[in-house]
Amino acid sequence: MGIRLPTWVWIGAVALSCVAGIVNVVGFLGFEHQAVSHMTGSTSQLGMALAQGDWRAVGHLWGLLIAFSLGAMLSGLLIQDSTLQLGRRYGVALALESALLLVSIPLFEQHQIWGALAAAMACGLQNAMATTFSGAVVRTTHLSGMFTDLGIGLGHLLRGLPLQVRRLTLSGLIISGFLAGGILGAWLFVRWQYDALLAPALLTGLTGLGYVLYQQWARWRH
Repeated sequence: MGIRLPTWVWIGAVALSCVAGIVNVVGFLGFEHQAVSHMTGSTSQLGMALAQGDWRAVGHLWGLLIAFSLGAMLSGLLIQDSTLQLGRRYGVALALESALLLVSIPLFEQHQIWGALAAAMACGLQNAMATTFSGAVVRTTHLSGMFTDLGIGLGHLLRGLPLQVRRLTLSGLIISGFLAGGILGAWLFVRWQYDALLAPALLTGLTGLGYVLYQQWARWRH
């Protein structure tokens, strides 16, 4: 029961959640120990910093929130809809995400907050790029909604209500992809430090290029 999702949605959601898991772990293990893929914790930290009068932290945290929002705004300008659909400018969005991650590497290495801001902007761009498909929430940079969907599904199951298997499976796969990305990101950071971000940058960049080439080929055929 539940929504029907094409194969490209399943693969894309898992791959992008893995990308976000890598980026977020590198942000945590980096010099600022700051999450960059979701803003809930950062907003709470901002509240604490304001209460404590830690203006340096306030500036950094506001910067993260603004950068993530700017990334989402950029996605809105490019794609102009929150519903996944082939034919839109996902290739350009993925290429920009790749560029932002590549730019963040030398900035992180120089211990500049701009590295975290570039990574947060990349995550905001990615999260806004893939939001819904046929009623299913496809958030790839944070998991609160995924765990909420799983909990709701279990509640429905206990009440004997119809279980939306595909939607819950998608939530489980996104959670698994994010976790796998976290494991991979930690492993890569130990060995490569900030160059660990080359992995998600290459993945998003090559995928974006492949998508653009596919679109051009499809137009040539027609």
